Amino acid sequence: MPERAVILLGEDSEDDVLLIKRAFEEAKIINPIYVVRDGEEVIEYLCGEGKFANRAEYPLPDLILLDLKMPRMDGFEVLQWVRRQPHLRALRVVVLTSSDQIRDVNRAYELGANSFLIKPAEFEHFAETSQLLQQYWLRADKGPAVTRIGDPKPKVS
Repeated sequence: MPERAVILLGEDSEDDVLLIKRAFEEAKIINPIYVVRDGEEVIEYLCGEGKFANRAEYPLPDLILLDLKMPRMDGFEVLQWVRRQPHLRALRVVVLTSSDQIRDVNRAYELGANSFLIKPAEFEHFAETSQLLQQYWLRADKGPAVTRIGDPKPKVS
């Protein structure tokens, strides 16, 4: 069910987190969004470690929205790590960043990004981008089966 698809947002900017959540509300996207503030937290969340150990409270995401410029571990490193994990490599990862540099676009795709979106500067455009995310990634696209280490069955989205 698309409205139940879980989104993991890897974003260190509080302003961008608020903007994304507001744009999702404007676009009437009711999917649960879990926010982590740096690359290491993305990995901890995906592994179900530390404060993310309760899998009922922190379910495996159906979609990751990943900023490239994060502290401790950047989005490129996270993407590379995800694609090396046999149980997670099929996880859908959309890069959502302010960078429009072609070298960042190319590198993200080389590391296995499913899509590369540039954060719009204006809120109205951000709401439109949110609607596109919902229409394609949460409704039209059929997600792969992925598991987190220790999960008994693959999650199909």
